[in-house]
Amino acid sequence: MGIDERINANIAAMGLTDPTPIQTQAIPSIVEGRDVLGLAQTGTGKTAAFGLPMLTRLIKFGKKPEPRTCRALILAPTRELATQIAQNIDAYAEGTPIRSYRVVGGASINVQTERLSRGVDVLIATPGRLMDLIERRAISLEAATYLVLDEADQMLDIGFIHTLRKIAKMLPKQRQTLLFSATMPKLMSELADTYLTDPVKVQVNPPGQAAKKIDQGVHFTTQGDKAALLAEYLSKHPGELAMVFGRTKYGSEKLAKLLDKWGFAVAAIHGNKSQGQRERALDAFRKGDTQILVATDVAARGLDIPAVAHVYNYDLPNVPENYVHRIGRTARAGRDGRAVAFCAPAEVGELRAIEKAMKAAIPVIGGEAPAMPQQPSRGQRGRGGKPQDGGNKRPARRPSRRPKSQKAKA
Repeated sequence: MGIDERINANIAAMGLTDPTPIQTQAIPSIVEGRDVLGLAQTGTGKTAAFGLPMLTRLIKFGKKPEPRTCRALILAPTRELATQIAQNIDAYAEGTPIRSYRVVGGASINVQTERLSRGVDVLIATPGRLMDLIERRAISLEAATYLVLDEADQMLDIGFIHTLRKIAKMLPKQRQTLLFSATMPKLMSELADTYLTDPVKVQVNPPGQAAKKIDQGVHFTTQGDKAALLAEYLSKHPGELAMVFGRTKYGSEKLAKLLDKWGFAVAAIHGNKSQGQRERALDAFRKGDTQILVATDVAARGLDIPAVAHVYNYDLPNVPENYVHRIGRTARAGRDGRAVAFCAPAEVGELRAIEKAMKAAIPVIGGEAPAMPQQPSRGQRGRGGKPQDGGNKRPARRPSRRPKSQKAKA
């Protein structure tokens, strides 16, 4: 597919021999130098799709980058995704002159400034920290001829649109740009028009659909019974890696402490954890030192840990698309996986929104769905819109019998 021989040897040693659909469709166009708009769910091999041809093109430069510059810029919405991309890029480029560097918040900006002073081939960054470094004049983007926006829809969701517009103005017009997204909201179309020139559009799974190898199920329960129910599920699969997603930082931390008290090997990552704490928790989880990782949606994308066998949605997400990203942490690298959602009565609306977004019902594997209140149809209404057969609409207010003069006075 036009990939450099040294990079091919590296990916073969990693066991990557057959390209995924997104790689098959995107790599030839990227090798040709075309801009690409890629629509694909997490876990489809996007990092290799843009990383392998990018490294192939960078190797041809044949000289080191200038101080405080980068030749390729990869933007990611979260620290975890940026870290995952950096690890993959380093593995693909091993034994080549290409050097990459990751800059994210929560780490020493002085250390990052010092490293960037020598220049870097590939810079992987979160938008906020990149702007901090630009304002300090620690990095210039004038030599960046290759730009990747990964999980661009999430960058919009968490409010990076204005930052992305600023960054776009600092890049040279003559560049190759790749934009990858799981969904295509209206604002994404505007972003694509701003960044891309005559792009090749590549789409694999329709947006909103989960991987076919994920065995999904929903268990109806009360909010107060969720913790005991989770412990019951976890006890059935000892020694297998599981991710548990909560809605809030406080709730996730509280749940992790409870599971630890009950004897489970557990760690937690969320926005209140420092970068060092998050990285140590992920490292222990990858090694299997902890079998359970409790997380908020900061871990819903970008974490590629093939051994994750189970995903539990302890709290259903407010954004339906996040459900697909969460359960995409399992069934990776050709493996099977299982995803269980715990649904309390107050979350039935979120469940229906998720099923509508996926265009598929999630099988019920436990509990009973609470009855949804329904408004009577027009055919069930009597004269004046009044419900028949004991409908639940409020009776019409009776007209006042007071004389007109009293009404006017009132």
